[in-house]
Amino acid sequence: MPVESGSSAAARQAKQKRKSHSLSIRRTNSTEQDRSGLQRDMLEGQDSKLPLSLRSNLLDLFSQIEREFENLYIENLELRREIETLNDRLAAEGQTFEGADLAKGALKTKASHSTSQLSQKLKTTYKASTSKIVSSFKATTSRAVCQLVKEYVGHRDGIWDLSVTRTQPVVLGTASADHSAMLWSIETGKCLLKYMGHQGSVNSIKFHPTEQMALTASGDQTAHIWRYMVQLPTPQPVADISQQTPCEDDVDFSDKDEADGEAEGPNDCPSIRVATTTLRSHQGVVIAADWLVGGKQVVTASWDRAANLYDVETSELVHSLTGHDQELTHCCTHPTQRLVVTSSRDTTFRLWDFRDPSIHSVNVFQGHTDTVTSAVFTMGDNVVSGSDDRTVKVWDLKNMRSPIATIRTDSAVNRISVSVNQKIIALPHDNRQVRLFDMSGVRLARLPRSNRQGHRRMVCCSAWCEDNTTCNLFTCGFDRQAIGWNINIPALLQEK
Repeated sequence: MPVESGSSAAARQAKQKRKSHSLSIRRTNSTEQDRSGLQRDMLEGQDSKLPLSLRSNLLDLFSQIEREFENLYIENLELRREIETLNDRLAAEGQTFEGADLAKGALKTKASHSTSQLSQKLKTTYKASTSKIVSSFKATTSRAVCQLVKEYVGHRDGIWDLSVTRTQPVVLGTASADHSAMLWSIETGKCLLKYMGHQGSVNSIKFHPTEQMALTASGDQTAHIWRYMVQLPTPQPVADISQQTPCEDDVDFSDKDEADGEAEGPNDCPSIRVATTTLRSHQGVVIAADWLVGGKQVVTASWDRAANLYDVETSELVHSLTGHDQELTHCCTHPTQRLVVTSSRDTTFRLWDFRDPSIHSVNVFQGHTDTVTSAVFTMGDNVVSGSDDRTVKVWDLKNMRSPIATIRTDSAVNRISVSVNQKIIALPHDNRQVRLFDMSGVRLARLPRSNRQGHRRMVCCSAWCEDNTTCNLFTCGFDRQAIGWNINIPALLQEK
């Protein structure tokens, strides 16, 4: 057999390498099976230090890239043919374009025509439903108008509670964590009186139904009853703080806008440091207190899981209302009947009935899944409860098995209030919002919270004023201020 020389063998190997290299870069239209077989031949015929598996993966990736370029090339050819067809059609109609401008114009005309057809179809299809949605929004929100009238600034810490007197002169009372309670002129925003008899945070304030007396509850484990005498200053015409603003104004502002320094106390404000009556018997923070109808008895709610009923004249404990499993958060009395409702962190609220002097009954209601922050009576036969579970529920006293309305919100609800005349529920929230709903659960409005308007911290409480004053709703919060609002809800909207 003939034997190859060393030089001829080397020449043949070099020729095979050149042949393999040329195969690796030559473009082909073979099938997937041919390509895989070709890859194997290439891998076997090439000398490389790379592992065989890595070389196989690389070749596979290059093949995929080649297929993508093929697809793009085919699409490009089809687009060019379509452009030529459109050009011929336009030329036949007597329109002439040059080069690239022709292609751009034709494509733009076609795209514009397609977009116009789609837009018209969408408008026709959804016009009716969209109109219904927009009209429903207008009926519940856009017609309600709210106006920020006055800010009451002077406390050195957050304000937990506020209330409006039921007798003349009509003044606003606030209870603060700075250990004080203040009485304010609603018209001028001036502090009229400061009560400084508590040794702890003042958590609640309520006014006697017929006399000039206030009831405050405190973290010092007591409740105080104190008399006040105030004289309203002569109101002076001042510029409005804000113009009438739709209640859906939601332009937010940063917490940096709030002054970090403590507010200066009111100037020339008389003070009271001694209570007329001190109610002692709780073993924990007294979180709330209220007057029973007639003003001869008061009820207090405490973190010691009990609510106490006291006689005002003798300061004696009449009943200790026990049964809640955790701390109480609020208590409220019925405006015309001897009924008391208490709320608790145990997710329940209880209805206490003292209409029969010989016995008092209690009913437990489990309608929430988190702390019940407050439960209040309306002038009619309803109870409204708010909770940290972000719901507010309206109950009928004649049938408390299930709520007649449920309001779902996006934030925990604090101490709510219900307007006697307009039957509107004001919901103060942890997220600084204040929303208004009617008794059927329909949303009426949201108070403005625009640049330098509204509360900058959690809103703790709301209170309605039914007298003919410039403000008919008050709110307070952790930003150490109370705000007076004028709420204008049209009569037609209230009827709905």
